[in-house]
Amino acid sequence: MSEHRDILQRVADGELTVEEALRQLGGGREYDLGFAKADLSRPKRCGISEVIYAAGKTPEQVVDIAEALHRDGSAVMATRVTEAHFEAVRIRYPNAVHYKIAHIITIPGHKPIEPVGRVAVVAAGTSDLPVAEEAAITVEFLGGRVDRITDVGVAGVHRLVNRIDDIRKARVVIAVAGMEGALPSVLGGLIDRPLIALPTSVGYGMHLNGLAAFLAMLNSCAPGITVVNVDNGFGAGVAATLINRLA
Repeated sequence: MSEHRDILQRVADGELTVEEALRQLGGGREYDLGFAKADLSRPKRCGISEVIYAAGKTPEQVVDIAEALHRDGSAVMATRVTEAHFEAVRIRYPNAVHYKIAHIITIPGHKPIEPVGRVAVVAAGTSDLPVAEEAAITVEFLGGRVDRITDVGVAGVHRLVNRIDDIRKARVVIAVAGMEGALPSVLGGLIDRPLIALPTSVGYGMHLNGLAAFLAMLNSCAPGITVVNVDNGFGAGVAATLINRLA
């Protein structure tokens, strides 16, 4: 990271052009598949490899992108996958793993990642698990340890209190909730850890596909809460990973 800062400082001082800086930062490596360009230099720039968003892509396209990334040595993860995506991937990669609840596929890289730190993924209800698992598996794929704490929503707040000591052991906490989205506010008054609120599109009646929980989390009276988009377990997992690595 100090190398990156030095390069950026040289740009600010006029010693390097932006194009030269991008080359030094590894910003120009990609594999052109015609329908997509696999970003091979993202690990060097951003600390994480490119992840395939499978929704809207054919199984064949997902396999082709996975091959381009894996050929470069990266472990591969695809989110929002279907059974058809997995059937195509496992023909090429028999060691691929399908996490059905999270709708994720992973393919091991050439070098195993040593886990660091600890992230708590705290889910209000069982119905929130697909989104919570997307966050948890993202953290694990990117090299973090995960404590999964489920069904501790505010309708039975004693369940949350019973697990609060476990939650406090984490470096970062992801709070996953739908309906009225109260869980992050309650947690925000109980812990001294970075807290990422992850709203889900779960609820009765006019929950507006998670907008109710999203707005409640944005308007929390507990300070310091970061909110990601509705059902964006992947985004929450990446944010938690970057914080976890800094701790």
